[in-house]
Amino acid sequence: MSVLEEMRIRSLGVIDDAVVELSPGFTAVTGETGAGKTMVVTSLGLLLGGRADPALVRVGAKAAVVEGRITVSPGDPAAVRAEEAGGEIEDGALIISRTVSAEGRSRAHLGGRSVPVGVLTELADELVAVHGQTDQQGLLKPARQRQALDRYAGDGVEVPHAKYAAAYRRLRAVVTELDELTTRARERAQEADLLRFGLEEVAAVEPLPGEDTELAAEAERLGHAEALASAAALAHAALAGDPEDQEGVDATTVVAAAGRSLDAVRAHDPALAALADRIGEISILLADVAGELAGYADQLDADPLRLAAVEERRAALTALTRKYGEDITSVLAWAEEGASRLTELEGDDDRIGELTAERDALRAELSVLGQELTDARTEAAARFAAAVTEELASLAMPHARVSFAIRQSEAPDEASGIDIGGRSVLYGPSGADEVELLLAPHPGAQPRPIAKGASGGELSRVMLAVEVVFAGSDPVPTYLFDEVDAGVGGKAAVEVGRRLAKLARSAQVVVVTHLPQVAAFADRQLLVEKTVDGSVTRSGVTVLEGEDRVRELSRMLAGQEDSETARAHAEELLATARADG
Repeated sequence: MSVLEEMRIRSLGVIDDAVVELSPGFTAVTGETGAGKTMVVTSLGLLLGGRADPALVRVGAKAAVVEGRITVSPGDPAAVRAEEAGGEIEDGALIISRTVSAEGRSRAHLGGRSVPVGVLTELADELVAVHGQTDQQGLLKPARQRQALDRYAGDGVEVPHAKYAAAYRRLRAVVTELDELTTRARERAQEADLLRFGLEEVAAVEPLPGEDTELAAEAERLGHAEALASAAALAHAALAGDPEDQEGVDATTVVAAAGRSLDAVRAHDPALAALADRIGEISILLADVAGELAGYADQLDADPLRLAAVEERRAALTALTRKYGEDITSVLAWAEEGASRLTELEGDDDRIGELTAERDALRAELSVLGQELTDARTEAAARFAAAVTEELASLAMPHARVSFAIRQSEAPDEASGIDIGGRSVLYGPSGADEVELLLAPHPGAQPRPIAKGASGGELSRVMLAVEVVFAGSDPVPTYLFDEVDAGVGGKAAVEVGRRLAKLARSAQVVVVTHLPQVAAFADRQLLVEKTVDGSVTRSGVTVLEGEDRVRELSRMLAGQEDSETARAHAEELLATARADG
């Protein structure tokens, strides 16, 4: 078991430099009002990741420093987490430190390694349960009471709660998507109509890739057919001659004559022979071009009907490119993307149907799981209340009765609730239950919320009883109670001390108290004293034994250390405590 052995506190509040030595069992921290007892709680809070308040730094100091030494066993959750953070455990001791500067900066170290403050916070649940006036006020809130009940119930609530939480998260996601689809239904329908119209236009024209470019070339050719035919005929006549002009000179005849004149003498000079060959090539080329010109002229058809059809088709394609793309290739790409988007939009109705069915199924599942949570909490509440009631009997409240009210709020309509016990009720991430701890302090009294039904002393004892019950079901190594006995006195105070001593048999218990009846039951009593200048120094936190302890208890009883009556009462308290032990 982990044990908090020692804390060194420097420049924190009224404490200049002090060492608080603790031990297993029950340790009581006492001292006059304002002596700095609460700084013990504050120091431990800093070690466990509490908020760093620069106002805590002692006036004139640059920083407040708190160091703690905790003994841990191999495999303890605290030891495992420290090693994960890179900290070292030496001789079974884990060193934690926290520094708060006067400017508000904060640093944390765990096992000699600098760590984020959040790592210390993670250790808190494994190491120490701090219970004081602030925590007590927190437990008065119904939400905290539900959390406390769930913590006490353990797996009975944790298992259905985990399933419920998963279904709840999925339902939130489904509802969000469904709301988006339904609220944007008009916009999506309009988009689908526009896409459908555009795709129908493109489908009606049935354009082919590159068709607009080909038709533009054909239109240009058909529009100038007569000029093209005349030019081709004239060129053909110039190359191959005009049959109707027997005396005309043509290029083919002239080049052929030039070739023949060179052929006669080419054998005498290779250079001239090469030129003759080139003339021969020209003759062949002229013949080919003349033949193609003749074929072109024959095929060219100045068909006005074809030109009209081409222009009409081009107009249809231009209507598409004005709306859907720079050219037909772009139009076809738009059509492909539009068809895919339309399929998606047209599938919204199916998606809405699927999501609606899933939403209804999840709400039905939450109803079942919510009922399981309610049943589990109801069963655990009876056990929890009985255990706390039994503890109250040990704390001089034998007639008090604690109970839980577990209820649900009606949903304004069926769609916003889940079915619990045949009613449509509001629900949240932790179920549909509203949990409130009730107290009937004496027979005949109506159970009332503990915030209203308990006096200050009764409330302190109820909170102590709750903590003791938790110690049996969800124990932690160390319990720190800060003035939890406020408002308690006389016989009730003795019972509080006796109960704390009993709790200390299975855990380390540290109590900051002003009651001698409580302090007398401690295994060790620490006295916090100020020096003349109002500070607490290293010698200001001392372990009281023998006569010194009797004197401190006498002071706590009567305000006078040397009062014989107070001394006798103090010795009686110690004797009673030892007899119980």
